[in-house]
Amino acid sequence: MDNLFTITWVVQDEEAPVLLREYLKEKQISKAALTDIKFHGGALFVNKEEVTVRKSLSAGDEVQVCFPPEQKSESMDAEDIPLEILFEDEHFLVVNKPPRMPTIPSLYQPKGSLAAAVLFYYQEKGIPATFHAVNRLDKDTSGLVLIAKHRFAHSLMSKQQINKSIKRGYIAFVHGHVEKAELTINSPIGRNPDSIIERMVRDDGQPSITHFKKIDYCSAYDFSVVRLKLETGRTHQIRVHMSSIGHPLLGDDLYGGKMGLLDRQALHSEETIFTHPFTGEKIKLKVDCPKDMKDLWK
Repeated sequence: MDNLFTITWVVQDEEAPVLLREYLKEKQISKAALTDIKFHGGALFVNKEEVTVRKSLSAGDEVQVCFPPEQKSESMDAEDIPLEILFEDEHFLVVNKPPRMPTIPSLYQPKGSLAAAVLFYYQEKGIPATFHAVNRLDKDTSGLVLIAKHRFAHSLMSKQQINKSIKRGYIAFVHGHVEKAELTINSPIGRNPDSIIERMVRDDGQPSITHFKKIDYCSAYDFSVVRLKLETGRTHQIRVHMSSIGHPLLGDDLYGGKMGLLDRQALHSEETIFTHPFTGEKIKLKVDCPKDMKDLWK
């Protein structure tokens, strides 16, 4: 069990007596996870002795959950690609994804993905994990990607996503002089019926809310710099919303942006804030925008 992801708790006075099944339920380990542990090579221990979920717990007992080994997806190959790691522990990895790198491989770009780079890193470090992205970025969007190292960590962070307790900040360069210092765009987004990729603002779309603040205007190239926060996480949300108010992103030809200054959308995920589900620590990470954006914004 040494090479498996394990989590250990000590039962507190106020938690006992309790059956292990109920104790693990309080720790947000689902029935599906317990089934996976039982039938796919995991194990449950109390005071170093392997037990079942019917075990009765007392205060001071040490509970250890060993999760089953994870299998790498057959569709993903490990590739020796450098990673810029901003945070790492036994449960999570946060990396700064460069522009033009897809988060996962696709039919159109099967090589050079972030997933492939992370799988190679795991392979080199002897980490028995597959790729669990908590958030994804478009290929041409740069910035912070939060990755879980095991299924349980991914499950807990998915709940934080649903509860909107993971906060992300973006910076974008948009065409024209944005007049308002601050604005909330509350416009539903749905698919463009004429495209398999493009989204659009439409009355029957999903609720979508974007907040932005203008922080600069570059008159030499006629673009504004805005910082954005999302209340919802729709596909292409920032790109669609900014285009809908007449300020598409530089380089975003899909939504009306021009390619003269940048050959990709000028969008960077610069900040991530989340509460670590195992330690309770508030993690706040920030990273500067990449060189192509910095060179324009001087």
